[in-house]
Amino acid sequence: MTATTTDIERAAGVLRAGGLVGLPTETVYGLGANAEDPAAVTKIFEVKGRPPSHPLIVHIAAADQLDDWVEEVPQAARLLADHFWPGPLTLVLRRGRRVPLEATGGLETVAVRVPDHPVALALLSAFGGGVTAPSANRFGSVSPTTADDVRAELGDGVDFVLDGGPCEVGVESTIVDVTGETPAILRPGGVTREDLEAVLGRPVDVPSTSGVRVPGQHPSHYAPRARVVLVEPENVVAEAELAQEEGHQVGVFLPPSLVGAEVKAHAVVTVPGSPTAYAQGLYGFLRELDQQGCDLIVASLPAEAGLGLAIANRLRRAAGPRLPA
Repeated sequence: MTATTTDIERAAGVLRAGGLVGLPTETVYGLGANAEDPAAVTKIFEVKGRPPSHPLIVHIAAADQLDDWVEEVPQAARLLADHFWPGPLTLVLRRGRRVPLEATGGLETVAVRVPDHPVALALLSAFGGGVTAPSANRFGSVSPTTADDVRAELGDGVDFVLDGGPCEVGVESTIVDVTGETPAILRPGGVTREDLEAVLGRPVDVPSTSGVRVPGQHPSHYAPRARVVLVEPENVVAEAELAQEEGHQVGVFLPPSLVGAEVKAHAVVTVPGSPTAYAQGLYGFLRELDQQGCDLIVASLPAEAGLGLAIANRLRRAAGPRLPA
């Protein structure tokens, strides 16, 4: 089912009333609230179980609205916005007065993007303002890429869910800090490092740590219920079979180099050879293995070029230290 004009108007009304809306974007489904309503923004943190110090992304309808939400727009930010918006790119800039500190985790910076999805853009237009929208899932768990994922994850915690079909990109937006002299990728995502460098005409760093807090930086994030173990591609089969023999219900991400290999495991997902298809399906694969009862998932990292950088980032976070129960 795809959202209708009536659905979009209803969702806009929910936002105006201070409620929460599940909305599709090209990356993942978001949990949206009126970006200028501190009480509504606070509800997002409560429903997700998200620490209030963890900033949110403000979604706007068009690049020409950026000046309304930030203090200043450096040349690099303007260039990136003009080139990649609408699209899976988030820019970190100095907070404008319109943005409450509740939305920024108390920071004087704000993350902003224009989503590339007709339903999201129609909602932003009908609402007439900015919408804060982190992924519509419990904090730290696998991000949703369908409307059904949102309903299953949040239930009555979300007031209305807009169905825009499966997400086309499948992993979150790339977050770029443009507050300093040199742009830096704080979270790899749907826009690749190579694409950014081509537009900017210079190298773009991907620092391992940053003083700027942004979504997706927690040591454990994007994680299924099953424990994720990362090994070299050539060791996937042996590691999976050993874990199965030890009594685990093992799920396997079988890399393209091992397509056709026989694996003794509870469930096997053959990873697409295309990074685009892999990114699009990643969270669905993790959810599928959870639903099949796996308690351990064995996977390897893809080559960290293009979208492979974002996929590797998500798998590392999924395999990271677990959040407290």
